[in-house]
Amino acid sequence: MNELNLIEENYNIWTKLPFDKKTISNVRDLKKNNIEDFNDSFYSDLNFGTGGMRGIVGLGPNRVNKYTFGRNTQGISNFIVNNSNKKVNSVVIAYDCRNQSEFLANQVAAIFSANSIKVFLFSSLRPTPELSYALVKLKCICGIVLTASHNPPEYNGYKVYWEDGGQIVPPMDKKLITEINNTNYSEIKFKKNDRFIELIDKKIDDLFVADSIKNGKIGISKREDYKIVFTPLHGTSHIIGPRVLREAGYSQLKIVEKQAEPNGNFPTVKSPNPEHVEALEMALNLAKASDSDIFIGTDPDADRLGIGVKNSYGEYITLNGNQIMVVLTEYLLSKYKTELNQSYFIGSTVVSTPMIKNLAKAHNVDIKIGLTGFKWIAKMIHDYPNQKFIGGGEESYGYLVGDFVRDKDAITSSLLACELGSECKSNGGNLYDYLINCYIKYGFFKERLVSIEKKGIRGLNEIKGIMKVLREKPINKLVGSEMILIQDFEKSEEINFESGKKSILNFPKSNVLIFESKDGTRVAVRPSGTEPKIKFYFSVNMKLKSKEKFEKSNQILENKIDDLISEFKF
Repeated sequence: MNELNLIEENYNIWTKLPFDKKTISNVRDLKKNNIEDFNDSFYSDLNFGTGGMRGIVGLGPNRVNKYTFGRNTQGISNFIVNNSNKKVNSVVIAYDCRNQSEFLANQVAAIFSANSIKVFLFSSLRPTPELSYALVKLKCICGIVLTASHNPPEYNGYKVYWEDGGQIVPPMDKKLITEINNTNYSEIKFKKNDRFIELIDKKIDDLFVADSIKNGKIGISKREDYKIVFTPLHGTSHIIGPRVLREAGYSQLKIVEKQAEPNGNFPTVKSPNPEHVEALEMALNLAKASDSDIFIGTDPDADRLGIGVKNSYGEYITLNGNQIMVVLTEYLLSKYKTELNQSYFIGSTVVSTPMIKNLAKAHNVDIKIGLTGFKWIAKMIHDYPNQKFIGGGEESYGYLVGDFVRDKDAITSSLLACELGSECKSNGGNLYDYLINCYIKYGFFKERLVSIEKKGIRGLNEIKGIMKVLREKPINKLVGSEMILIQDFEKSEEINFESGKKSILNFPKSNVLIFESKDGTRVAVRPSGTEPKIKFYFSVNMKLKSKEKFEKSNQILENKIDDLISEFKF
């Protein structure tokens, strides 16, 4: 069926029962008054991507609303009722600070309860990692968090977690998606059954805080001397983030007051994404004014964190996601140095820095690499119960300390970063020098992400076109270095140009391409699973002999990335 026919079919569905009169009227008005937005809202259904279902709030099957989320929930309810052997099936629901999150969370809770499924509903907004934690603690079969993570204000989302506390992965995701696709809007049971809904709050908060401190407080330092600036960026870490830091012993903690209260409009930032340096500008300014050692910002659902630290010259440097992963992993591994072996492992992803492999090799631990999305790291923990997971992360500013949570956790990771920084300060150094020492030991790897936004139907087709060109006309050199490897995760194929052999990639199929040259230069390309973007991940490297040569080497790598980007003219 072509797009125009599908748009018309969806329009006919959404302008009759079971949709309410107000929705029907608004759909008709949208078609009449804004045909471009109407077409984008009705040409497709929202799909599950690397982070679940995420989209713009609005009308239609390609938008976030009570019907699209209601259909998800009814489909999941059908699956649970038809497949679970538990005497009592229960789910836990959390939501973030976005304008529609509380409303949507209550709609989702009502539908589960109408299907006689026990619902534990957080009484107010909570961080995503606490949802993962609560799911296991309460022995639920499923968890839902209503969040659009770091996306702009017009977005919201629906993340699904299963019994182990991790997001759904194959084959469970396909089973649930099939059930959802087989669910009609007319089947959604919106009528709440209060007998099946229980509000939860302080008890789970206290348990989560205690375990966060247990896993993150691993250093030896004068914590009372370490100066911290923290911002929740109007999000869910506004209470629990500072609480964990203070209870761990950090008394010199300043909060960015203008960003302290939850607000789904995110009035002080263009985007509440700690990946963007400008989102942390207020935290940086407060750090300068208070001569703080570190500033930290978490995204709205508190699963990602941005970090800035003071270097030896008193300048503040913002770390990227790969750098955060490197220093936190090195710190964790250093604390295990008397007992490490291959029964321990760390986790990362195919688009993250290759430097992490060098850390694993040097510390004699196993490393497992998954596809983009933290659900794959959670799956590693589930699939290898005889190995101990130490920690892991990805380039997109997500990190996980230990396995007591099964998703990226900015709360515990913030504490761990402060433990590292505080220990460095107590020993006469700083966290940035710690990073440079990692480069000296394991190789100087530098990465840069370039995201190109392509909105709507036209943008989707443009992204498909770019991936097609890269597959059909692959680049044979990267900044003058001969290509040695191309990995196509959609075809599950690896081509090694040195040996001339093709081999099978043992990963689930995914629309990802990776190019690697003889000097270790790498470029990964993939369409985003949660935003209308195509992403290019550039990685270059060289040896670093001393701290004194860092600045010159850094500039060489910066220039090399600039040249590399110019070769991908999209």
